[in-house]
Amino acid sequence: MHNYPSIVQGNKPWDGGYLVLSAEERDDLLTKHPESEKYVKPFIGSYEFINGKERYCLWLKGISPTEYRGIPEIMERLKGVAEIRRKTKTVAVQAQAETPMLFSQIRQPDSNYLAIPEVSSERRRYVPIGFMTPDIIASNKLYLVPNADLYMFGIMISNVHMAWMRVVAGRLKSDYSYSPAVYNNFPWPTPTDTQKTKIEQTAQAILDARARYPESSLADLYDELTMPPELRKAHQDNDRAVMQAYGFSVRDMTESICVAELMRMYQSLTEGING
Repeated sequence: MHNYPSIVQGNKPWDGGYLVLSAEERDDLLTKHPESEKYVKPFIGSYEFINGKERYCLWLKGISPTEYRGIPEIMERLKGVAEIRRKTKTVAVQAQAETPMLFSQIRQPDSNYLAIPEVSSERRRYVPIGFMTPDIIASNKLYLVPNADLYMFGIMISNVHMAWMRVVAGRLKSDYSYSPAVYNNFPWPTPTDTQKTKIEQTAQAILDARARYPESSLADLYDELTMPPELRKAHQDNDRAVMQAYGFSVRDMTESICVAELMRMYQSLTEGING
C-alpha cells in the first residue's frame, strides 16, 4: 500500500520473567555491579508506556560473555531462562534454551522508532504514540515502526490517522486494539515540501509539549479532562497541517467525511495495485 517502513511487534522475552527487572532489582544490580549498566535497558510495553511505569531488562545482544559471566545475579537469571525454555511445549523455544541471554524474538530497531500501544482506551481522542530512541527496548505489547522520522510521527498522531484507526481497528472490550492492518492499509498523503516541513514542526511541538510535563504519564496527558492546553493546541496545529497535506477542508471536514475520503483514497490505491 505504501513505501513506509513495515510495522512489527516488539521484542518477546519468553523468559519466565528472568530477563525483566523492576526498578528495585535494577538498582540492586547496579549497586553491586555498576559495570552492568550498559546492558540494563528500559523495557516498555503498552502499560508501562502509557502509565509512565519503570521496568527494565537485561539486553545482552552483542555483549561478550566475558563481560557478564562473573556476575552471579545475571548468571542465575540466565539459568532460570534456560530451564523455563527447556520445559515449554513450543519446540522453537526449547531450542532457544541454548541462548538464554537473548530474547526469544528480537525486533529492536537500531533507529528511532514509533511505538504504538496494542491496546488503548477508547476515551482518548488520540492514541498516545511514542517517538522512541533505540536504547528503549519495546516489548511485544507494542507495535513498532522503525526508521521513523518526525513527519511520520506527525501523520500517525493526527486526527486523520485516528479517524481511520477508529473505523479499522479491532476492539478489546471497548478499547481500541491496534493492529498492523490499520497501518498497512492507511492511505498516506502526498505533501509538498513546505507541507512536509510544517508537519515536522507541528510533530516536534507535540513532543515539546509532552516534555513540559515530565512527571505526568501519557495517561495523564491524554485524558480528555486533563490534557494540558499547550498539548491540545500542539495537536490541533498538527491536525490542521496534516489535513492541509491531504487537501482536506480544515473547517468543514467531520470525522465521518474524513473516513469516507480516506476509504475512497484506499480504494483507488488498491485498484491501482490490482489493476
